[in-house]
Amino acid sequence: MTWEWFTDPGYWAARLVFQRLLAAMYLVAFLAAALQFKPLLGERGLLPVPDFVRRVPFRRAPSLFHWRYSDRLFATVAWSGVVVSSALVLGLSDHLPVWAAMLAWTVPWVLYQSIVNVGQLWYSFGWESLLLETGFLAIFLGPADTAPPVLVLWLLRWVLFRLEFGAGLIKMRGDACWRDLTCLCYHHETQPMPGPLSWYFHHLPRPLHKVEAAASHGTQLVVPFALFAPQPAASAAALLIIATQLWLVASGNFAWLNFLTITLAVSVVDIFPVQAPPLPGSPVWHRGLLIGLTVLVVVLSYRPARNLVSRRQVMNTSFDQLHLVNTYGAFGTVTKVRHEIVIEATDDPRPDEDTVWREYEFKGKPGDPRRRPPQFAPYHLRLDWLMWFAALSTRYAQSWLPGLAEKLLAADPETLKLLRHDPFHGGRPTYVRANLYRYRFTTPRERRETGAWWVREARGPVLPTTRLGADGAVVAVE
Repeated sequence: MTWEWFTDPGYWAARLVFQRLLAAMYLVAFLAAALQFKPLLGERGLLPVPDFVRRVPFRRAPSLFHWRYSDRLFATVAWSGVVVSSALVLGLSDHLPVWAAMLAWTVPWVLYQSIVNVGQLWYSFGWESLLLETGFLAIFLGPADTAPPVLVLWLLRWVLFRLEFGAGLIKMRGDACWRDLTCLCYHHETQPMPGPLSWYFHHLPRPLHKVEAAASHGTQLVVPFALFAPQPAASAAALLIIATQLWLVASGNFAWLNFLTITLAVSVVDIFPVQAPPLPGSPVWHRGLLIGLTVLVVVLSYRPARNLVSRRQVMNTSFDQLHLVNTYGAFGTVTKVRHEIVIEATDDPRPDEDTVWREYEFKGKPGDPRRRPPQFAPYHLRLDWLMWFAALSTRYAQSWLPGLAEKLLAADPETLKLLRHDPFHGGRPTYVRANLYRYRFTTPRERRETGAWWVREARGPVLPTTRLGADGAVVAVE
């Protein structure tokens, strides 16, 4: 029996680039986890993992931390992920036996699975599941000295198709501004975390915003079908998706979502100017695993595929606890007005109308109107993103915003590391409060005259003036 149909040497270079890029995304994800977990998820974090694993059984959230949790163990898992991902970026798995290469790619998948499944709100974003789904398929791609397996390459296209087509459908079924092509007249200003060029994108002429929206619909609703066409049509479709994602990278900060989409699209391209060396096929047992993997994905794809055609389509949902086959989508609704929560504190012994309140500055989200929006993607600032959701509705922050106020009043060093600027330089304030502000980009004239990127207006309190009580909990001031 011939097994030639299992492999295609023409994708040898694409597989190598895909694997390096995917390993880099793992590296960024583990680094973000290592540097941010303690104040967010640690034993004394805002949403502690020990509390979560006590109330949620292993079968609902498989994780190594059901066995045991400590901040030291979490740090070990995260930094081990950094080390393994770095090794994969350097290609140290390229010439391992097939079984060893599979094991090398299984390690980051298991470690990150364990983090995501206890990450709660901080890990509730679609790019977490996308990294796990893509990472699971990457386990079966094989090392560099074997021919790329066709079945896995097609399964990667299926992920990319669902990612793009699902995002396109959720837009057409969602906000009317997507159908009249006006959403991007608002989105560059109101997106969760604008980037350094977002001000300029926002001020593009209105007709260009309509072109942007139309191009988005074409790339997400039409182009994905060409991924399954013969070459070179599939490569052309992938390159169009890459171009669109680079536009999104330039216009905002969406963690590693755009970068991982580009990574998936790279696996489709067969026009790399690199000649593949003579490549043997993988062992028979590996081919058997590939068939089993394909059957598994087909079976698990039933509910995500049904979701695509449903009028009640949901975004960013996993239908299995291991995030093997998921649904995706973003910004079915686009906010037209930007609000931000500004947290302030004072060290006055008793606040009154003359009290000077000083602001905490976050690393990524808008705060000081004169500060240009920074570039952080593909790195993910988890607290900053949740602050955007909290400004949309305080129900997104009920479980952690009072705790954040408590940490700031206690001048918790780990929490302060999440911020760009602590106005008290490690000292304890006596009172803290949070107010809602309406933010908008300055006009070009305002920008020239003031040097500011934003204009803001106070809208009212979100968290009343609070202090630490005798028991260490926050108490609202009458």
